[in-house]
Amino acid sequence: MVDSAQRIQKIPPYFFAVLRSKIAALEAEGHDIIRLDVGSPDMPPTPAIIEALYDSATRSDTHGYQSFNGTPALREAWSEMYKRVFSVHLDQETEIVNLLGPKEGIFHLLQATTNPGDVVLVPDPGYPTYHRGAIMAGGKPYPVPLEPSQGFTPNLSLIPGEILEHAKTIWLNYPNNPTGATVDLDFFSQAVAFAHKHNLLLCHDAAYTQVSYNGYKAPSVLQVPGALEVAVEFNSLSKSHNMAGWRTGVAAGNPAAIKSMLTYKTNVDSGHFRPILEAATTALTGDQDWLNDRNKIYQQRRDIIVDGLRSLGIAVQNPLASLYIWCPIPEGWTSENFASTLLEEAYLSLTPGTVFGTKGEGYVRISLVASTDIIRQAVERLVNWWRLK
Repeated sequence: MVDSAQRIQKIPPYFFAVLRSKIAALEAEGHDIIRLDVGSPDMPPTPAIIEALYDSATRSDTHGYQSFNGTPALREAWSEMYKRVFSVHLDQETEIVNLLGPKEGIFHLLQATTNPGDVVLVPDPGYPTYHRGAIMAGGKPYPVPLEPSQGFTPNLSLIPGEILEHAKTIWLNYPNNPTGATVDLDFFSQAVAFAHKHNLLLCHDAAYTQVSYNGYKAPSVLQVPGALEVAVEFNSLSKSHNMAGWRTGVAAGNPAAIKSMLTYKTNVDSGHFRPILEAATTALTGDQDWLNDRNKIYQQRRDIIVDGLRSLGIAVQNPLASLYIWCPIPEGWTSENFASTLLEEAYLSLTPGTVFGTKGEGYVRISLVASTDIIRQAVERLVNWWRLK
C-alpha cells in the first residue's frame, strides 16, 4: 500500500470532478442537463488566433522543447498589453514569467515563496486554488471574509495582529470569482499600502479584467505606485480571449517573486507548445475590437439571468465584470442541498457557494458561459422550479 502524503490527505476531491460524474449519470438516464456551473467560455477565439496556431503547427521547427519562459515575442506582447490597457510598464526579462495557465502559476508561486507554517491570507469566498495551494506548499491558509455589506471586499484592518506576524502572502481577485464584485484603484492603493506595512507579498488574480460591461474598465493592482515592490499579478487569456483550454497566462510584477517562480518552474515543466505561444502572441497583439462584441453577448446573458431572478423577488446584484452571478438562495436551504436538488429536479447545474469557502453559504454561483438560447432555457427552468418551492 502507498499512503498519500499528509498534505494530499488534507485536500478534498475537486468539486467539479465529482460533479462531472454525477452529471454523466443523469445524462446516461436520458436527462438533458444545462450546465451553468463552470467558468469555461463557450465561444471560440477570433479566427486570427486559430489561424496563427495552425500556421505555426504546420512548420517543422515548432515541435521541439521551448524556453521555460516562453518566447521573447510573447513576453513583449504581455508587456505591451499592460502598457496599452493599464499604462503599466514592465521589464519583460525580470518582471514577467509565462505560465501554463494561471492555476499552475498560483501553485508555483506558493511553492516558491511559502515556508512551512507561513500564513497565507485567502479571500472567503474565493477561488479554491488559493487555499489548497497554500496547504500543498506547507502554509496555513487564513480566510479573510468578503462581506456583502462591504461589496465583497475584505476589511484588512480586522485581520488579527498575531496572524499578520506570521503572514507571508495575501490574495486578492477583482473582478471577483465567485461574487462578480469589482473595485476601484483606491482599493488597490490601500491594499498595496497594507502589504508594505506588514511585509506581505500581494498576489492579485486579474483573470477577468477584460470581461466587463456597461463601460466599466477594471484596474490592475500594478497601476498603484510602489506596487512592483510588493505585488505580483496573474493574468490569463482563458477568459479574456476565450482560450481556457489553451492554458496560457502570465505572472507579472515583483522581480524577486518572478525569479523564484521561474526557478521553480524550470524544475517542473519543459515549456509550452510553440504554436500556442505564437497564437497567444497574436491574441495579445492583434485586433482587440472583437472583445467588445464578445462582452456585449455576455452582458445580454447577464441581463437575462438577472431579470429572471429579480422576477422572483431576489435582490441579486448586476455585476459590472466577470462571468458570474452570485445568487442568494431561499431560507431553509443550504447551498449544497439547493444546488443538488435543482440539478436532480430541474436538470440545471449551478455551483454551491460553499465550494468557495464557508462565507459562500447561502449563495449559488451562476455562470454566463452557455449560448444565449440555452441561458434563456436555464432561466425558465430555474424560475419555474423556484416558484414551486
